[in-house]
Amino acid sequence: MDILLRLLVATGFALVVTAVAALVTHLVFRSVARRERWASVLSRRTKHPFRAVLLVAMLWTAFATSVPDTDAFPWRDVVSHVFLIAVIGTGCWLACEIAIFLESLGLHRYRTDVPDNRVARRVKTQVLVLRRLTVAVLVVIAVGAILLTFPGVEAAGASVLASAGLISVIAGLAAQSTLGNVFAGMQLAFSGSIRVDDVVVVEQQWGRIEEITLTYVVVHLWDDRRFVLPSTYFTSTPFENWTRTNSELLGAVEFDLDWRVRPGDMRAELERILDRTELWDRRTQVLQVTDALQGFVHVRVLVTAHDAPSLFDLRCYVREELVAWIQRTHPDAQPVQRVMMVEEVAAPRRRGTSTAASSRLFGDQDDRAAMFTGPISTSDVRPSDVPPPR
Repeated sequence: MDILLRLLVATGFALVVTAVAALVTHLVFRSVARRERWASVLSRRTKHPFRAVLLVAMLWTAFATSVPDTDAFPWRDVVSHVFLIAVIGTGCWLACEIAIFLESLGLHRYRTDVPDNRVARRVKTQVLVLRRLTVAVLVVIAVGAILLTFPGVEAAGASVLASAGLISVIAGLAAQSTLGNVFAGMQLAFSGSIRVDDVVVVEQQWGRIEEITLTYVVVHLWDDRRFVLPSTYFTSTPFENWTRTNSELLGAVEFDLDWRVRPGDMRAELERILDRTELWDRRTQVLQVTDALQGFVHVRVLVTAHDAPSLFDLRCYVREELVAWIQRTHPDAQPVQRVMMVEEVAAPRRRGTSTAASSRLFGDQDDRAAMFTGPISTSDVRPSDVPPPR
């Protein structure tokens, strides 16, 4: 009964100490946060894991000081083991939150909501990959530390190490694709081929890089679908990255018009259209006749914008305004198909003599052959015409 009472008193004291320590820590961080922004971020991230670690440690201390280590309490070692595992687990949680805070400490200096955000997106991508890698390593260490607290694991360690060669070969073959994706994800993070918020075209689909993990990449498509691809896709398959070096892009709007179009008037109207919109970044405006074949004049308009979404909207806007202008002021420039109508001319009539001669010449082949190969008459041959015998 005395032990139970001491345990209750020690537990209450541990709860009070935990509450006081948590309150003091909160007040200190709040006072510092008035001058430094990082203090509020650190307090918000580590508030719950810090209190959990402090509570578990104080309860363990209260239990260890209240229950003596004697044979009368055989369950003491089991409870102490549970407290040890809880301390390792909560400590890993706290370490992960601190690591995430340290890795993202400088991200607030890099803004991604500005036109030229290439460096910010690269840093953000690298920090996200490092964050996941750090959390994975800390979790593996915590799991290993928990396993080492069991006596049977230490005894089995020698046999595991003895067969490490065979196990590594089997694990390598089984996790070949997974490890390949992990290394590909790290390569993507530090090579700069893609970054978070990059505009890419993959599998003939246009979208933005939404998330890069150690094993896969999520592409946010233009119609709000998500395209999940393995990390090895971006290291082994060609793809388009529209924002690799900068976010500014050049786009084309093309027309097939009639030969009566006036390129000079159309160029002046393009200038007025671009001056009325904020989508154009005022870098490039070009209108050229690039081809004139097969009854059409091919007109190409080149415009530029700050980023891919603005460029798409700008191209649609320019196309719509120019079509309306052509219909309103130059309807003769609309494409048409021309057809030439030719009257049929009667064939001249031939003379009868020629017709008869041709009919005789190209008539029946048997009659014509008889004219040249028929039998020769001998009734008109005179005896004097017969040569004498020799």
